[in-house]
Amino acid sequence: MNRDELLAEEIKDVNLDRLREAHEFLEVYNEIYGFSAEAVYRGSLLLKRIVRECDLRFISFTANLMATGLRGLIADMIRRGFFNVVVTTGGTIDHDIARSFGGKYYKGSFELDDGELRRLGIHRLGNVLIPFENYGGIIEKVVGGVVPELIKVKREWPVYELLWKFGEKINDDNSVLRAAYETKTPIIVPGVVDGSFGTNLFVQSQFTGFRINLFEDMRLIKDMVFSSKVAGALLIGGGISKHHTIWWNQFKDGLDYAIYLTTAQEYDGSLSGARPREAISWNKIRERAQQVVIYADATLALPIMALSLLS
Repeated sequence: MNRDELLAEEIKDVNLDRLREAHEFLEVYNEIYGFSAEAVYRGSLLLKRIVRECDLRFISFTANLMATGLRGLIADMIRRGFFNVVVTTGGTIDHDIARSFGGKYYKGSFELDDGELRRLGIHRLGNVLIPFENYGGIIEKVVGGVVPELIKVKREWPVYELLWKFGEKINDDNSVLRAAYETKTPIIVPGVVDGSFGTNLFVQSQFTGFRINLFEDMRLIKDMVFSSKVAGALLIGGGISKHHTIWWNQFKDGLDYAIYLTTAQEYDGSLSGARPREAISWNKIRERAQQVVIYADATLALPIMALSLLS
């Protein structure tokens, strides 16, 4: 196949309005009930309780989701106020900026020849294809244009404030950064330097004296946890975003509600695979917390769970 044939069909974002026609489908899962269907249904009910009963509502997720149409769904949920703090990884900022400023991602396959893709100038993320020109160069240009403006205001920025400034520059309703800016929802990225966005911030710092202050982000999440009455979290995937969310909640005896949506297993002792019951032993989730683990790909389960928020 040539490059044009590979990049024939663009990936598009979805939102909650797009899901309305499938609203009754959630009840079908309750009727099926067995195995994973029961977990998805219970998770949907618990998600509804988090939105209704918690004054502190976390959503944490990994960056790979931003390369899919779930980007628009997550942005929509933030814009509608279902969550009031986001914890994620550096790659989330990369993909959101790239797609917000014209980078198109395309439908591909897990089975493609990666050597050939490299020669054709195409990155592969699972079965998502990203032309070279739709990723790194866009991020470099955007960061290089925004940082010189920011240092005229101040040289040192908390990352969550910095991300609002980037969100302000975006004109894309499917952007997580734009939705966070509009609602002043903090996006906490403890590993912000791990990716193109962070690398370009570093490059800019060498010429401008620009600095980021992650301690201010830690102060903010600490203040939000300690001022909350009831805290709940939807944790999609594992890694640093999952851990940072439950880590800070241990200092106030743990989350009251927790939904783990994951494909990781606990047999290897990894944080990504650890179940909520293990977090109880670390004081990160309360012993009597309402919790559920859903073993599923987020691209399958999250749209179904989001249906519960429409009622």
